[in-house]
Amino acid sequence: MRPWLHLARISNLPTVWTNVTAAWLLSGGGLEDVRLCWLILAGSLLYIGGMILNDAADVKFDREHRPERPIPSGLVSARAAWSVGLGMMVVGAWLAFAKGWAHPLFIAGLVVCILFYDLYHKPWAGSVLVMGACRTMLIAMSGSARLIDLAFDEGGELVAPAFRLGFESLNYLPRLVVIHAVAVGIYTVALSMAARSGGRSSVRFLLWVPLLSLLSGKAVEMTLDSANPLALVVVLAAFALLVISAQVRLRAGRIDAAVGLLLAGFVIADALAICTTSPVLALVFVAVAPMLRFWQRWVAAT
Repeated sequence: MRPWLHLARISNLPTVWTNVTAAWLLSGGGLEDVRLCWLILAGSLLYIGGMILNDAADVKFDREHRPERPIPSGLVSARAAWSVGLGMMVVGAWLAFAKGWAHPLFIAGLVVCILFYDLYHKPWAGSVLVMGACRTMLIAMSGSARLIDLAFDEGGELVAPAFRLGFESLNYLPRLVVIHAVAVGIYTVALSMAARSGGRSSVRFLLWVPLLSLLSGKAVEMTLDSANPLALVVVLAAFALLVISAQVRLRAGRIDAAVGLLLAGFVIADALAICTTSPVLALVFVAVAPMLRFWQRWVAAT
């Protein structure tokens, strides 16, 4: 079982859960809606399937440079990895559409980004943009699930174009979902470039971009009760500590430690997005970050 957990980079999986949950809440969904559970499951399968396919596509490279990985070491066969990975991708996409009611345009976009990255991330340096697009499309897919609530009346008649298959559906995604999706995508690109450059990338300042999720308009709606200001201070402090600590490690050449921190930082970026509307859940997200760092000691995050 453990070789499969390493293939799936399972220590990063909770970041998918928080991505999906934040997008759902930003789109106006409620935690009691069962579709959120289906979207989390769908996102998890798409993530795990994509990670397994990543190793399956890299098997030639890993045999030479990373022979300890599960496939070149013989712990998992390449055929099994391809079969399980593709199967998870298919089931995840189906669940997102049939149970989560996510828009097929964004489901297809996420699947294409995952497969393109898996197949071309080694020969093409620009693949870091596709990696960022994977996170962006995951958030957009999750946030698109409520478009169907706006598209049909009680009799089942289409009354709004929000759920049509054309690209005009992009115009109906909630603004907060779009801002957070783009911010997390840029954060992902900055993280990837910092890792690939050995910490020498000049785009490290882009690691601060998730702050846009907080400053996108919801901050002005804060009330004066004690919970919201507390959540805001805690989440902001946690995010600042995360980015500064990662940048210190990058400058010191401790790349793996910095990347591990930044990967755990996805949950804090999601906390930024929801801390003024769901402060308690935002604090829970922040508390997950150190748990992920601990989990990375058992299952590598990269």
